[in-house]
Amino acid sequence: MYKSWWKILSVVLLIYTVVAGLLIKVPDLPALEETIRNLFFHVCKWFGMMILFTVSVINSIRYLRTFNLRYDIYARQFAVVGIVMGLLGYATGAVWMSYTWADPNNPASASFSSIAREPKLIGAAIALLIYFAYLVLRDSINDMDKRGRISAVYNIFAYAMLFPSIWIVPRILPSLHPGQEGNPAMNFKDIDSNMRMVFYPAVIGWTLLGVWIATLKIRLSLLKEKQMIQ
Repeated sequence: MYKSWWKILSVVLLIYTVVAGLLIKVPDLPALEETIRNLFFHVCKWFGMMILFTVSVINSIRYLRTFNLRYDIYARQFAVVGIVMGLLGYATGAVWMSYTWADPNNPASASFSSIAREPKLIGAAIALLIYFAYLVLRDSINDMDKRGRISAVYNIFAYAMLFPSIWIVPRILPSLHPGQEGNPAMNFKDIDSNMRMVFYPAVIGWTLLGVWIATLKIRLSLLKEKQMIQ
């Protein structure tokens, strides 16, 4: 039981995130209004994704230093769960933008062409596609040692591309996303104390859930590897 405390904590924090996130009083901000509650899901999932990708690349570096195949498996599974977390963050962001960035006087489809050119969306899609390519590359190589070396190097490249595509480029180009001057969307200065009491536990909760899923996938992968060796 004592070894599962972090799993219990994850469940408790996520229940708290859903319940408190829907019930607490939120700032009345123009354009955002009640949609600001999506912060606890969209943004926190992106934080979880970044943490999982960081754990993945650390294990790739550990593999290159030790050539222990266990670290290659760790890197892959954390990357897989990071991609899933990123897709969920992308989906919740797409729903959010349909309410806050689209012209309220016209159907959402009428604003699609301008929203589709949003640098943040394009950068996030590129980052996720790069990580999808990592999985395709790794799983296409049969030799375990060669697969581990090549995929570890590529994982480092994918992680290096993550920051420019998600954080740097969207802040250089004109964007509706938070971080641009004159942006009608939310920035972290708009978060009051009530929201911070949910935001930080939500980041921890989503991250722990991702780690939980990754550990289950790792145990399954290690079991398959043992069966193949035998």
